[in-house]
Amino acid sequence: MDSPMDKIFIRNLKAETIIGTLPSERLEAQTVLINIELELNLAAAGKSDSLNDTVDYAALEKSVIEAVRKAKFYLLERLAGEVAAVCLRFSRIVRVIVTVDKPGALKYSNSVAVRIERSRH
Repeated sequence: MDSPMDKIFIRNLKAETIIGTLPSERLEAQTVLINIELELNLAAAGKSDSLNDTVDYAALEKSVIEAVRKAKFYLLERLAGEVAAVCLRFSRIVRVIVTVDKPGALKYSNSVAVRIERSRH
């Protein structure tokens, strides 16, 4: 049986990007909210208290923001996939869950969101 993975959460990361299928949505960047759940083994970091034994989540946050800002997306699904791919480039991360919210996308709802899960293969 596999041992359970530890988790790091990045909550409500705000990023600006071009997102949407309507012509009006392609004109200006919109704010999206990104929640990331990283699965990895944190046992060594818990013992050593060293950044070398974990994920530098400030560096990960910066990488996600840069990837989201420089790209243009039609779908939340694609944006979430790109965020997951960025996270999995960090070698210690074995699985990631990404939720992307687009506030104001629907007339009668606060937001619409997509949640995806990706693993290192």
